[in-house]
Amino acid sequence: MKQQEPVDVLMVGAGEYTAGFVQTSFGAAADKPAGVVALTCFDLRKFGKVRRMVICDRCGTRMPAVRATIEAKIGRAYRGLDLTLDCFPEDDVPDDPNAAIRAIGSMKPGDVAIIFTPDDTHFSIASAAIAAGLHVLVAKPIVKSLQEHKQLVALAKKHNVLLAVEYHKRFDPIYSDARNRARQLGPFSYYYSYMAQPKQQLDTFRAWAGKSSDINFYLNSHHIDIHNWFVSHMAHPTRVTALAATGVAVAKLERPCEDTITLSCQWANRDGSGTGTAVYTSSWIAPKGECHTRQHLHYMGQQGELHADQAHRGYNTATDESGYAALNPLYMRYTPDANGFFAGQSGYGYISIAAFIEAAAALNSGARSISYYEQEGVLALASKTLAVTAILQAGRLSLDNAGAAVDILYDDDGQPREVRLAGGSSNGADAAMG
Repeated sequence: MKQQEPVDVLMVGAGEYTAGFVQTSFGAAADKPAGVVALTCFDLRKFGKVRRMVICDRCGTRMPAVRATIEAKIGRAYRGLDLTLDCFPEDDVPDDPNAAIRAIGSMKPGDVAIIFTPDDTHFSIASAAIAAGLHVLVAKPIVKSLQEHKQLVALAKKHNVLLAVEYHKRFDPIYSDARNRARQLGPFSYYYSYMAQPKQQLDTFRAWAGKSSDINFYLNSHHIDIHNWFVSHMAHPTRVTALAATGVAVAKLERPCEDTITLSCQWANRDGSGTGTAVYTSSWIAPKGECHTRQHLHYMGQQGELHADQAHRGYNTATDESGYAALNPLYMRYTPDANGFFAGQSGYGYISIAAFIEAAAALNSGARSISYYEQEGVLALASKTLAVTAILQAGRLSLDNAGAAVDILYDDDGQPREVRLAGGSSNGADAAMG
């Protein structure tokens, strides 16, 4: 076993989650004003876990503004962080659809690629990074169809690299504890989740909202993953129906786009103890409130229940400038410590990125194997989240067919095989919006 070396990191996508860069009057969301990915990697570099950092976007002429944002929100906010970046494409290039491929070509096997780009670009970028031997972490949803998800899993296995989805809520200490408690409550019976963000998100995501993706893929994916993480050892989803509310987004964007999407999902307990039901709701037309994201879940097993409110942690503030707000430093802690250093290493947004980078380094050194992380079950490995993509795709297929029921079918190994309209053929079932 060789000594663990720092890894080089490629960040594909230079927007809000990567760098806190948003070109609207509202700016970055209140819960991630300085982004998450770049800040985490700069801090990991300080601790010797990250070496070279590369940032990539299609629009090179935007890169000076991205770097200026990073300098203002990170460089001037915290002491001791090296903000050196290699950028793709060059600053004078207005649009380069192959920028990600060129950036991947500058990396070496064993490096890490972190992809935060529009949903419909994930498959091609992740495929190229995997084929180049990179360990790949992809924003949720990893892709929008089960078939593409399965192709990525097979490709990652062929190249022996780690492939995971950035479901950071798994690292929330309350949700993590809830997962373990849920496993002591008997067979699954009922689950409900709600997640809503303010209307300004429609401006932030104007380029793709309702065109290449929707609020179900963007927000519902979080709590569908949490539910699957709770119960996948004992139950699996079998049927999905979807409903949507419309009006606000259509008026704002002047194109078809759902405001709120609700999925109803039937689950089957594998031990024959009965069935369970789940309701997942997500929206991006909420009014501005005391927190950026209103979110909670309720879980019921046949022997007990639990409820978690991730929006309110019993920690609030009020200022003359910003008014009243509910704080959640368990996610990202942006306030520097008394000496001016970044102090957010315990946040689950930070840990989600750091855990993947540390796993990549352990794999490169031979200290760990991919099977170890499959057994550990904390990182959202692509091979273990097929059911999440199946539910998401089934929801879109249901919406596109007037709320018709959609079945999730399984292969002999118990893995999701396909989604299709109930009582119908699979024709068109793998065509997600886009």
